[in-house]
Amino acid sequence: MIISESQYFPPLTFFVALFKETNVILDIYETYRKMSFRNRCLIAGAQGIISLSVPLRDGRNQQLPMREVLISHSEKWQSRHFKSIRSAYNRSPYFDHYLDEVAGLYEKPVDRLADWNLNCLNWVKEKLEWSATIDFTKEAIPFRAEGTDDRRNILLPKNYGNWNPVKYRQVFEERTGFFPNLSILDLLFNTGKEAGELLRNSSMKV
Repeated sequence: MIISESQYFPPLTFFVALFKETNVILDIYETYRKMSFRNRCLIAGAQGIISLSVPLRDGRNQQLPMREVLISHSEKWQSRHFKSIRSAYNRSPYFDHYLDEVAGLYEKPVDRLADWNLNCLNWVKEKLEWSATIDFTKEAIPFRAEGTDDRRNILLPKNYGNWNPVKYRQVFEERTGFFPNLSILDLLFNTGKEAGELLRNSSMKV
């Protein structure tokens, strides 16, 4: 069994590590951890990397299990995130192809962070034609428990750039240089249906 934390439109190495798996378990009994991709994703804009963070009720310092972490709707974060995505990628080759569906995701209200992340992941799974089943944990699972391939807390905002799993053309690459291992959105908007094949053929080990 392979187990990972729940992430918001994860970086490419998340998919490279899991793409050949048939069953992926997302841990929602673990304690929420700040400075992670649980409520953050990274995209590439004209001025460099943009960090999109989902605001949380009770703030990011809470010590709740992921299944209990609630999204704060005191600000229009979904509208703001989608505007940032549109601004960053409206010139990308495949943005128009995905535009309506991505807009629909950001128009749907969701209360739990884990549910929001799963909605995003299931949409990506469909676009990548990834056949794995994705489930939540039903109980707490000790770190590196026997019989698990534990991927939790390997990929973090402080180290994500250490990996360059896939090379492809980015919208602002001539201006900013190439940014490796961004959110899966960056790969989809820039390569379309080729994204799944690029991930599948990556030889990188995470």
